[in-house]
Amino acid sequence: MKKIGKIILFVILGLIVISTFSFLWNKSRPSITVYEIVSPVTGTVENKTIATGKIEPRDEILIKPQISGIVSEVLKEAGQMVRVGDVIASVKVIPEMGQLNSAESRLKVAGINLQQIETEYARQSQLYKKGVISKEEFDTAESNYQKAKEEKSNAQDALDIVREGVSKKYAQLSNTQIRSTISGMILDVPVKAGNSVIQANTFNDGTTIASIANMNDLIFRGNIDETEVGKVKEGMPITLTVGAINNEKFDAVLEYISPKGLEQNGAVLFEIKAAVKVPDSVFIRAGYSANAEIVLSQVTDVLTIPESAVEFSNDSAFVYVVGVEKPEQTFDKKQVQIGLSDGINIEIKEGLALEDKIRGNAIDPKAKFNPKKK
Repeated sequence: MKKIGKIILFVILGLIVISTFSFLWNKSRPSITVYEIVSPVTGTVENKTIATGKIEPRDEILIKPQISGIVSEVLKEAGQMVRVGDVIASVKVIPEMGQLNSAESRLKVAGINLQQIETEYARQSQLYKKGVISKEEFDTAESNYQKAKEEKSNAQDALDIVREGVSKKYAQLSNTQIRSTISGMILDVPVKAGNSVIQANTFNDGTTIASIANMNDLIFRGNIDETEVGKVKEGMPITLTVGAINNEKFDAVLEYISPKGLEQNGAVLFEIKAAVKVPDSVFIRAGYSANAEIVLSQVTDVLTIPESAVEFSNDSAFVYVVGVEKPEQTFDKKQVQIGLSDGINIEIKEGLALEDKIRGNAIDPKAKFNPKKK
């Protein structure tokens, strides 16, 4: 038993010595880094900037009443289409007691005057027929009678306006009926029947009855950073991505750049506006958030390589061209002239040919290599 135990002990010690020697030998060997091999390709390089904002109608009109009162009826709701002159709501006038009393008093006085002048006119008419008075005196009496009738009519209209908000003479021009001033879609109706409304005047903006806009004329309104505002110009094409509409992009044309920037969260931003081209098959709601992609510069059909394959030193750029791939990778350092970059790919103006192969990123030895996977 002792002999067997000694044998097992020697075997274990031998294994430990061999394992230690193997570990130290492998560790002392120089590590060989394997790199990806990249070939230049012909492609397009674009330098872009992104502006965040939202899509909204170019002109949103707020419909306000021309008279104060209480909303008696709302005939339209948000989402409906209206034309110029369509009635949106009706307002019931609440007369002011002082004005009502004054208008009623004026009507009574006008009635009394009319009755008196009417009697006088009848008397003068009989005298004129008998030749007692002259034509001039009769004409004066008739003129006074017509003036009295007109005064009573005006007093009645004034009372109707104070009491009802409109007179019978101008019923078709009633300002108690709130009408649309443009054709378009109703975006919002913030009032309900029973709400009090105030007419627009020099001291008050008035109560908004509805907001209406032409949803066929939309714009993108966003902000761009001060570092890039000098690179954009009016008339540049824009590609819009709307967050609420997946897998859909819309064309737009930049038409306005604010001359004044506003500071937001420590950055100076400039407002931009772009006219949006919306297909008939797509409906965009007002207020959708969107991102505008603006191409600042672009080169096409140029030689490109991954920017990660370029090594920068001072004002020069270098790549490592493959020398011999097997059995070990060898590379020759070569200076190149670069052009436009989009952060991923970079343009090569001089120094490389399409058939060249260059060193790319180092391959992680722990990663599983699949030759079929690109």
